[in-house]
Amino acid sequence: MNALTKTDFKFEGQRNVYHGKVRDVYDINDDLIVMVATDRISAFDVVLPKGIPFKGQVLNQIASKFLDLTSDICPNWKLATPDPMVTVGLKCEGFKVEMIIRSILTGSAWREYKAGCRELCGVKLPEGMKENERFPEPIITPTTKADEGHDMNISKEEIIKQGIVSEEDYNTIEDWTRKLFARGQEIAAQKGLILVDTKYEFGKRDGKCYLIDEIHTPDSSRYFYADGYEEKLAKGEPQRQLSKEFVRQWLIEHNFMNEPGQTMPEITDEYAASVGDRYIELYEHITGETFVKVNSEIDLAERIEKNVSKYLASRK
Repeated sequence: MNALTKTDFKFEGQRNVYHGKVRDVYDINDDLIVMVATDRISAFDVVLPKGIPFKGQVLNQIASKFLDLTSDICPNWKLATPDPMVTVGLKCEGFKVEMIIRSILTGSAWREYKAGCRELCGVKLPEGMKENERFPEPIITPTTKADEGHDMNISKEEIIKQGIVSEEDYNTIEDWTRKLFARGQEIAAQKGLILVDTKYEFGKRDGKCYLIDEIHTPDSSRYFYADGYEEKLAKGEPQRQLSKEFVRQWLIEHNFMNEPGQTMPEITDEYAASVGDRYIELYEHITGETFVKVNSEIDLAERIEKNVSKYLASRK
């Protein structure tokens, strides 16, 4: 089983590298970013001990496709995808907030609502809502981007008051968030899906705002199947989801939620391969295209290094 779980490249002009939970980000001459979508997978704030074949390719190609499909709405960081697992783009100074937008009351928002909360990130919530019910219109519930620990909910007013983002820039990215989400919902509807909620990240370069990072992937977004949504809502039944929720459920069934005293269950090659198959299924549903497995018999790191180096050399 071939999966890329670790990278240690030395590209020409490389300044530093940041190893995230699932992506490795290389800084080239303080000008470009080489973002490698590895096959690592995380759940409950922990990286699982085994990689998932083709996961990196799936996420990178979905994000790349949606960056292209929304480039008329706002400028984004992407320049090229020299390898199926890599996007190269402009280095931007990221804003310290994530713009989360929700069309349906579910997940953490539902948990807070159920506990009696009627205001989320400064947004008033209607009384009498049910789990998985649509909001009258999508709501934006930003979070701070924490360097350590958990991200925290924050209101638009607090973001501007604390100077995290200027009022002018915030108004820009708020407008883009609504337009990007509307486009994502439109595309999802054509595939028989509902884009329930998602997050966007933005940054700035040379005084100009950009959309950065991945968008509309199953790791950053939640999708429901449109077929049966109303019936399940009426009956109070769980919705059919298209996200990595199935991995979390598997861990819960094996008594793991990353709590003290719990042990990570064994991830067999067979289970990892089955998760890879689910990610491919997600790709095909979300994009409406057949997933083409890029030859994984060769060394993945070797292939990436060759493709990225060739692209960087072509920019000289």
